[in-house]
Amino acid sequence: MNNSITARFKLDYDEFQLSTELTLPNSGVTVLFGHSGSGKTTLLRCIAGLQYPQQSYLEINGTIWQDSDTGVFLPTHKRPLGYVFQDANLFSHLTVRDNLNFGLKRLKASLLSSKIESFHCPTLIHLLGIEHLLDRLPERLSGGEKQRVAIARALVLNPEILLMDEPLASLDAKRKQEILPFLSQLNQQLKIPVIYVTHSHQEVAQLADYLVIMEAGKVQASGVLSETLSRLDLPLSQDREATTVWNATVLDHEPAFHLTRVAFAGGTLSLPAIEAKIGTPLRVQIYARDVSIVLESPRATSILNVLPAIITESAEGDNGQSIVRLTVGQQPLLAHITRKSALLLKVSNGKAVFVQIKGMSILN
Repeated sequence: MNNSITARFKLDYDEFQLSTELTLPNSGVTVLFGHSGSGKTTLLRCIAGLQYPQQSYLEINGTIWQDSDTGVFLPTHKRPLGYVFQDANLFSHLTVRDNLNFGLKRLKASLLSSKIESFHCPTLIHLLGIEHLLDRLPERLSGGEKQRVAIARALVLNPEILLMDEPLASLDAKRKQEILPFLSQLNQQLKIPVIYVTHSHQEVAQLADYLVIMEAGKVQASGVLSETLSRLDLPLSQDREATTVWNATVLDHEPAFHLTRVAFAGGTLSLPAIEAKIGTPLRVQIYARDVSIVLESPRATSILNVLPAIITESAEGDNGQSIVRLTVGQQPLLAHITRKSALLLKVSNGKAVFVQIKGMSILN
């Protein structure tokens, strides 16, 4: 069986053209990222069968969902997918419980008698933290609660794939931070591939395993998150919010210093103390502006995380800035330094240096 998602679409209408050819992993979260009008939502709608491209081919789990050459086209209601929109679109006259049970009506007749308490929903309800909301009407829910219910309703169908179109776009910053951990937990607990549309750098860093960058209806780049974020030929690496995301594991705690040590592929980091068991997987976000480069390991510094690194590439950025890509252990890392600093350090590919990491964020 082909354990990947193959999507090829060509769609022309008005002044917009979508022309994409992608092979995506059939696991984890694939994020479609780009500015408004880049074609992210159009691509998602093509995958869902809501848009009708002139040329198309879509294969998921070895099953062809559509092929314009042979005339195959599985209509949306027959595709085993869940779809979460920007707005929750809950039925206002139904309780949360009845909204979820309504979703079950799409299942085969043999399962129609199932109710959420006896189906796989208890796990979903727990993961999304909506146990206490089951008897409420949507009008009594916050924006974040509504979206969690909408996600649960999409997942009760036990889909082969979950499509999410900027589900946090209508929420304020506080509500976004409330729901992001639930989305991260879902990805870890439920083995369903997710295709997630966003223009938020933070959502990319926190959720993406695989990143697709879109521009003007075409794929500008795609690949594993850490590698794609650190590509110097892409605008993301030059942005003030340029970042690197590392996967790490809790190694041990140092309660006397209020620190936690985590291991990543090729080294360790010290972080402000967090409540997590040994072995807990984490994502660590490092902004390029918080990385400095030195030629020798400092003998005395207040910065705890000083690591050996190899310069692999560099490029000139805007406003007197140089962008340097390094490898630390097995992980890529970006650093933003001044051009004068790059000249004084004699930055060159293959050069051994040390990096000082001044700050990090734990994403989940």
